[in-house]
Amino acid sequence: MSTGTQDRSTAPEDVVPGAEQHVDELAALRGALAPLGHAARAERLTGGMFATTFLVTFDDGSEAVVKTAPTHQDRLLTYEHDLVRSEALVYRLLADVPGVPVPRVLLEDFSRSVWPGDLVAASRLGGTPWGDCGLGSVDDDPRAARAQHELGALMGRLHAVTGPVFGYVGEASPLRAGTWAEAFGLMVEAALGDAERWAVPVPADEVRATLSRHRPTLDQGRTPVLVHTDLWPGNLFLDPATGELVGVIDPERALWGDPAFELVGADQLGRGPVPAGLLAGYASVAEAPDLDDQAVRARIELYRLYFALIMRVELVPRAYEGDWVDGHRATLETNLRAALDSLA
Repeated sequence: MSTGTQDRSTAPEDVVPGAEQHVDELAALRGALAPLGHAARAERLTGGMFATTFLVTFDDGSEAVVKTAPTHQDRLLTYEHDLVRSEALVYRLLADVPGVPVPRVLLEDFSRSVWPGDLVAASRLGGTPWGDCGLGSVDDDPRAARAQHELGALMGRLHAVTGPVFGYVGEASPLRAGTWAEAFGLMVEAALGDAERWAVPVPADEVRATLSRHRPTLDQGRTPVLVHTDLWPGNLFLDPATGELVGVIDPERALWGDPAFELVGADQLGRGPVPAGLLAGYASVAEAPDLDDQAVRARIELYRLYFALIMRVELVPRAYEGDWVDGHRATLETNLRAALDSLA
């Protein structure tokens, strides 16, 4: 999942004239960004696990955050193709939605003629990444309580935006259908196909049987609403003094689907209850998902199953390294098992 790539606090790597290994990269960025001005400097922002992102400063002092798609697409999961295009699409959809503070798209280049992959330049947001604000618990820190409430309200505003079909927002995505049950089935089947492709051991038959058994709960989704799917703290910017939510980034994995999907996307590794403050924030602007409804609870378990599945599969093509990987894999396998057992 994405990791808050507008944050400059994660040891950016400078890309400047005179640094021989980066000259061609900066030249390519300059060519792609020429309509915006002359790029004097670029910093590669670390922390992202999918796209490559730069903070670009122009001669006049203005800045843009530039996201570029992976050029080696043979390592992508099925749902991950054209995600940078999806991000630009969502930013445009949300440009005039009150209370949804997203960057403005400044330029997009999908020709792959100057830069080797898709490229989107957007305005740089203010604020501080949620995780760097030093928030306490919602019971003890009013800033944390406000941030949680505003995140719920943000979800409610997002879900007022509706689409033409269900599934991932990219118009070329094969994971779209006329009903949520069909679209979600395609998403799960694609993840299982990716698992087979990279020889990732997952209980595919059990997943398929579980999905089939609970399809009626998915059929209850009638309206395709815009779901960010990745509203974790790394993608949220706050005013650190007040906890006000001032920015949202990385909607590249957005889809048209069930509002309850968002609740899981905001806590992809969690299995605890949805925070009451978040639900209260949602209810302040729209009707929140009813977590006392057995069908809604079943769908939440299906979405937890899906997130555990795609994150478990991606470990292989991404070839992540570090001491955290074994523990992360174990958590995903535990969550997948817990979701299947709950749905049984």
